[in-house]
Amino acid sequence: MDSYLIQMNGNSDVHVHRNGNSPSLGKVKGRKPRWAVRASEMSKKTFNPIRAIVDTMKVEPNPNKPMISLSLGDPTVFGNLPTDDEVTQAVKEALDSGNYNGYAPSVGYQSCRQVVAAYYSCPEAPLEAQDVILTSGCSQAIELALAVLANPGQNILVPRPGFSLYKTLALSMGIEVKFYNLLPEKSWEIDLKHLESLVDEKTACVIVNNPSNPCGSVFSKSHLQKILAVASRQCVPILADEIYGDMVFAECKYEPIATLSTNVPILSCGGLAKRWLVPGWRMGWILVNDRRDIFGNESNADLCYAALSAISGLQPIQPSGAMYLMVGIEMEHFPKFENDVEFTEQLILEQSVFCLPASCFEYPNFFRVVLTVPEEMMVEACSRIQEFCERHYQDNEGAQDLECDK
Repeated sequence: MDSYLIQMNGNSDVHVHRNGNSPSLGKVKGRKPRWAVRASEMSKKTFNPIRAIVDTMKVEPNPNKPMISLSLGDPTVFGNLPTDDEVTQAVKEALDSGNYNGYAPSVGYQSCRQVVAAYYSCPEAPLEAQDVILTSGCSQAIELALAVLANPGQNILVPRPGFSLYKTLALSMGIEVKFYNLLPEKSWEIDLKHLESLVDEKTACVIVNNPSNPCGSVFSKSHLQKILAVASRQCVPILADEIYGDMVFAECKYEPIATLSTNVPILSCGGLAKRWLVPGWRMGWILVNDRRDIFGNESNADLCYAALSAISGLQPIQPSGAMYLMVGIEMEHFPKFENDVEFTEQLILEQSVFCLPASCFEYPNFFRVVLTVPEEMMVEACSRIQEFCERHYQDNEGAQDLECDK
């Protein structure tokens, strides 16, 4: 068999020589080789609102007070909510078996998908193994669901306040984000008229996050049915982020939205991270139905809500699930601060309490509190927040006087 040598000069001309015999090329004129690595268009469009705000906070905590972080949505960081031994043992047995060290099917092992389907299946929304796709955490489930539902140039409807990942993923894919409002005076229910007004011919899906991050709200059955009615009228599918599906307080009932739908197609995203206290294990799924258990952590929520409600200038919204509480800041009573970012920065500086400003969630003049810290830490944090607010609070008359002095 004849062999060939292919040579390219600097002008991209191709010369083919038989039998590997290369002619003498002498000096070849051409451009000087150089590195020309450029960031991709996708990377340029990728933007994380939380990082954009938090990374610019140039403040140090009060050195006289130990730091209390109420910002990170990871229930494992303080050690007061340990992973159940049964969960850990199951993973150990899987590792010891040696059966799962190779590549898995791209949609997950059939046996595992069958177990997930059986666990979530119910008469209102039956599931089989082929209805389950296993993913690397709920975040990837949301990413895959978006990639399936929307093309570049289309738009998706996203809650405000809402989890920042939706916007980050959508913009990186060239998908427009339209924000529909949640109503704090109605325990963060969706403004249904506003939601429906945003739908157009390019709307690919509505994201419904229930229970909510960052609001800690849980939608009633009747409210979910109204959401479905809007989706049905407009023929728009729903991407349901239900990662906190089991985490509702005793007085509330969680309704998986897929169990209430008769005609609206729904991709429900969930995972092990929050309910089983293992966010680092990165196990999630996409399915058309969801589980329903009660996670009993209402004591911290009640404690925090009661404590913050008593502080002048703050307006916490009672949560019903997930592990968050949103707190409104009556900015007119804190004239020293321009916005929620400055407010939370100064809170870190003076009191070493870190709460996420709700500007991270497209909802200014609120901040988010994580409720999974140990009770004694929550008591201390609320005490520090009260001290901070008492120091900076001004009543309306004082605020008016300050305005007149400008």
